[in-house]
Amino acid sequence: MFSRYVIVGVANTAIHWAIFFIFFQLLEQDQSVSNLIAFIAAVTFSFFVNARFTFRSTISSMRYLLYVGFLGLMSFLFGRLADVFDLPAILTLVSFSAFSLLFGFLFSKYVVFRKRSS
Repeated sequence: MFSRYVIVGVANTAIHWAIFFIFFQLLEQDQSVSNLIAFIAAVTFSFFVNARFTFRSTISSMRYLLYVGFLGLMSFLFGRLADVFDLPAILTLVSFSAFSLLFGFLFSKYVVFRKRSS
């Protein structure tokens, strides 16, 4: 299961990083805004693919909101900390990607896509 999550995560990361750099470099947005917008696009892809491919679970609005809410808040906080401390954008991307790989998987497995007992 974790290996499938990693495969989806690689694609998710590519989407996230590409959009982040478009907003940060080309559109000159703050890191917090760039990271949040990139996250929303990537997490939507990730949610639907992980629901079906990784966790073989049903899709629901509540599950989507839990997933996006938790990881969205974290993406914004990582970007905000980078803005406050004037950290390089690559550090924001690498640190958030590592965080979301581990904690995103755990949150997905044990909260969002947890199998409900009948």
